[in-house]
This record gives sequence, structure tokens and C-alpha cells, in this order.
Amino acid sequence: MDGEKRRFLSLFLAHWPTDRWWRRHRQQQNPASSAPPVEVPLLLVRSSGNLRLVHAADDVALARGLFPGQRLADALACVPEARVEPADPEGDLGNLHQLAQWATRFSPHTTPDAPDGLIIDITGCAHLWQGEDRLMADALTRLARQGFQARGAIAGTIGAAWASARFGGDRAIIPPGSISTALGRLPVRALRLDDVTAAGLDRLGLRRIGDLYPLPRADLTKRFGARLLERLDQALGYAAESLSPLAPTPDHRVSLVFAEPISAPESIARATDILLSRLLGELATQELGVRRLGLIAHRLDEAAPGLIIGTARPSRDVKHLLRLLTEKLDAIDPGPGIERMSLSALVSERMTATQVDLDRRNPAVTAADIAPLVDRLTNRLGPGSLTVPRAIASHVPERAVAFVPPLQRKQSPNDWSMTLPPRPIRLLSPPEPIEAIAPVPDDPPLSFRWRHVQHRVAKAEGPERIRPEWWQAGDDGKDTRDYYRVEIEDGRRFWLYRSGLYAQDTTRPPRWFLHGIFA
Repeated sequence: MDGEKRRFLSLFLAHWPTDRWWRRHRQQQNPASSAPPVEVPLLLVRSSGNLRLVHAADDVALARGLFPGQRLADALACVPEARVEPADPEGDLGNLHQLAQWATRFSPHTTPDAPDGLIIDITGCAHLWQGEDRLMADALTRLARQGFQARGAIAGTIGAAWASARFGGDRAIIPPGSISTALGRLPVRALRLDDVTAAGLDRLGLRRIGDLYPLPRADLTKRFGARLLERLDQALGYAAESLSPLAPTPDHRVSLVFAEPISAPESIARATDILLSRLLGELATQELGVRRLGLIAHRLDEAAPGLIIGTARPSRDVKHLLRLLTEKLDAIDPGPGIERMSLSALVSERMTATQVDLDRRNPAVTAADIAPLVDRLTNRLGPGSLTVPRAIASHVPERAVAFVPPLQRKQSPNDWSMTLPPRPIRLLSPPEPIEAIAPVPDDPPLSFRWRHVQHRVAKAEGPERIRPEWWQAGDDGKDTRDYYRVEIEDGRRFWLYRSGLYAQDTTRPPRWFLHGIFA
């Protein structure tokens, strides 16, 4: 497991709030300077009730014994010459998103890791820098030029990269297959645990991640909850963890700034109409049609509610698109007032002219005729609510069909038309394990137990051998399936398969699964 397929780069901005403050201060005072005045301790403070606490401290202040969470009065008693400035957590988060957008130069799959980091999926990107070490070195060098102190780590899982960036040194690269060894010597806090769980583990003497490996999982779950094992499995690659990359910057966007804030529904609808006309006019000059629109309302309180609509086909129909937007305008809360609105074409496609059947001699319904209906249903019911099945060129049953939007064009003019043995209409997802009694190596089962019920096989056909695509698995035969169509004594018919080959691994015999039920 250990993350053999994906590679992630975690960048840890150790002093993000203070580095950001120094960078902004340097640009205001002397833009040509590249280094902050390192001799002055900097404290960023926040209010908590009647107390003023240290929100962040730069490396100079930390070296003098100051720390985040400390009372400002106590900090100034120790270091009276420290510079005190107000903290800006919202600005830090906003700039972190901007920095993540900048980091898309390394990979389009980049996301901010609040409050002080970035996660980048660099799978398939490292060769552009002649290796992972050079890619990480380039990222850290560019951040240093901007005035940000950063550490980085590369691993096969997000959790392992995060842990190594913060607790494994300035630059760590964990090779595939060695995550458990690399993490074993790191503290348990590297698993992204809350303070209560980390303190509880420390009281029991479980200070390193490796200390958790031999312990019974049931006991850990009972004492600390399921989150501990979830984080451990994510770091080791035994549990999936998804990355939500930033949305790409739209190619087409129009904005409207108001002289006075607006809040009336009629004013919002009118502004939407103006923005849509401007955007479609811009798209028309490039022969583009919109497939996905995003509307954002920027309020006086810095909130930015918005909405998104989509179309089944490229469109520049003002009336149709305005109707789709208007149906969702109620979702935008104007709050204290809207001072600016923007409309973006999140997805646009080439839109070619089509011949109109003027005399209506062809009564056939075309995709253009039903596109408005599909758009309204999709925007009311939600994305992915309307789909159609489409055959995919794959022998593996669960990958042979995909559900796509109703009017999506086929990628290839040739249909997947290959004569195959009978297939059941209903497939179980995932296939359910069963206990089967069968002679070996290729005989069908004589009986099987499914959902605690024993079934005796009356008739059987097979085997039909199916192997995964060559790019999905190796040649060790562990993913080979032998399918059988069986009929039990009461007439019901099932689709069973044996996973694996007897001759490949004597210590791990093949397993049986029920994959489908015939009508």
C-alpha cells in the first residue's frame, strides 16, 4: 500500500502570519529590500475577551522565549522591545489561497492547507524538474525569494507528506514502500490529531507513531475514537484521502461595481441581466458558448455568496440563461448590502452555427430541442441528477458502463460492440464475498453460502476468464477472475467469480464473490 501510485508535496510555512506581515511592511517601506529586519522581535496579537494574546511570533521572538497563546503583558515583560501589531487571520487565509493559486505552476492539483501550508499532487510532474528533489528545491527557493520560510516533504500519501514536512526536517522525500518506517519515528502529533487525543497518547507513553503499530486496533478505537485509526490509515495509505484542488481561474469574467450598495431582489436581477449581456457579448466575439456560469455577490461585510448553473450544450441564449440564473437568485442573501457583483464563464466551449429547419419538414426531436428542459431539470435537481448509461471499452464488468450527462457527445464515433457471453442486468457494487465449495482448478462451484444462506448449484456454465487492463495491474495473476453463470435449485441464476489462481500463491487461496443476479 504505502502510496505506490500517487505522490504529494506538502509545503509547511512555518511563520506564515509574521512572514506575510514582514513582506507587506517591506514592500511599503522599501520594495527593493529582500530581507526583513531580523533583529526586531515581531508579535501579532489578537483579543480574547478582555485579554490580548500572542497570535503569532516570528523566529526572532520565538528564540527569545516568546510563544503563541502567551499573554501580551507577559511577553512584553520578558521582551519589552518587541514590535506589536494586530493579527489578520482572515487576510492570512485569503493570501494562502492566492499562494495556492501561484503554486499551480508545479501542478494543477493544488490546494491550501490552512492555516499554514499547501498540498500539491505532483504525480506525473516531477520529471519536468528532473526529479522530485529538484521540484521541491525549486518550490522552496521561490518561496524564500518572496520572504516565506518554508519546509517541504514528498510522500505517497497526504498524511505522510504533511507529517514529514512539519516533523521530519526541512526537506524530506519518502520513497514508495517506506512510509511506515519513515513515520514510525515521528511523534504522534504528526498524525494531525487534536490536542486532547495527542495528550492522552502521551500520558500512556505512546509518543511515536511506531508505538501504535503493534497495538490492538479495537482497544485504540474504544479509548480514543475512530479518528485516530482513520488518520493513521490515511497516513500509511490504507485509507483513501482525497485532494480538492483549487478551481481554475475563469477565462472570461465581468464585474459590476455599484455607486450605492443594493439589496432589493429587483436590483439584483437587473444587475444579473446586465452582467449576462456583457459576458455573452464577449463570448460571441470568440465564437464561444457557455457551459457553466458562476455568479458572486460581494457584500459590505466581506461575505461573498454565489451560485452556479450549468447547461447541457454550449449556449448564448440570453433569455434561457437568465431564466436559469433567476430561478436561483433567492439563494443569494444580500445581507447589509451588495457593493459588487461578478459573473464568470467557468466552462466555455466552441459554439458552431447550425442550420435551422425552417419549414419543419423533419419532425425528429434533436438535442437542441431538449437542451433547455435538461438544463432546468439539472439546475433544480442538482448536478449529476440526470444521466444516461454509456458503454465503455473495457472487459472489466464494473468499468464497462459509465453514466454521463444526457447530451454529452461521444468521445469516439465507434461504439463498443463486441460479442460477449450473457451478462446480468443487476450488478452488485461492490461484489459481495461468498463461501463456495468447488473442485479445483477450473470447475464451477457445487454450492455456495451467500448472506448466511446455503445454495446448491443445479446448473453451471464457465469459466469465462477476465483479467484487468494491462495498465491497471501487473502480471502476477492476483487480479484474474474466472466467472461462472450458475442456476440454483429454485431456478434463480447468479454470476459468480473466483478471484486469483490456485497456482500463484499457495498461502493465500483464491476467494469467491457474487457479482450479479440474472433477471
